[in-house]
Amino acid sequence: MNELVIIGAGGFARETAQAVADAGEFKLLGHLDDNPALHGTEVDGVPVLGGCDLVHDVPEARVVICVGNPRDYAARARLVRRLGLPADRYATVIHPTAAMSATSEVGPGSVLLAHCVLTAAVRVGAHVAVMPQVVLTHDDVVEDYATIASGVRLGGGARLERGAYVGSGALVREATTVGAWSLIGMGSAVLGDVPPGEVWVGSPARRLRAADAPALDELASRTELASRTVGGPLT
Repeated sequence: MNELVIIGAGGFARETAQAVADAGEFKLLGHLDDNPALHGTEVDGVPVLGGCDLVHDVPEARVVICVGNPRDYAARARLVRRLGLPADRYATVIHPTAAMSATSEVGPGSVLLAHCVLTAAVRVGAHVAVMPQVVLTHDDVVEDYATIASGVRLGGGARLERGAYVGSGALVREATTVGAWSLIGMGSAVLGDVPPGEVWVGSPARRLRAADAPALDELASRTELASRTVGGPLT
């Protein structure tokens, strides 16, 4: 049985640990977290072994990064860059009650919690967090680092771009795009495309304000990289 470490020791990490236990696919060694107050303690009976950089001391263990919240949903992306692990170190955790069709795909480092549904030809990227009772319908695309909170429903052909965060109970209309690093408030109904780097709330959802600084920093760095790539070789 492959060994696994979970990076993070907060709520999402604890939920993932329970999914790992229920699935029985990995031997969970423990959590890694940069909060020194947690080192040497246990969360839900699982030890917190030390800081995140200790992942390099267990090179045979698979890894899943379970950090981030609506105040800083770019945290996973920063940790992935900081740790610099190859893609094949990352595990994909799928709760045994999730219903994933044979035509759907889920990338490395992603987590699908209990009672998620992926109906047909759904594409989920790397390091995506899919909370309980999410429904992703035919031809949906969820790009890397997106977060989908519990009870979200995406209509067919919807797209969540890189790092998008969709709050609990939100509905996204078919063939609609939520832009990179944007946040959709809980219970919102998204009826049209959402630009990158914005916060939208309500039913129907409307722009509230710009996204917070960590998300905008990710958006800016990605835009700069794309611009440099188009203009010539990276320096």
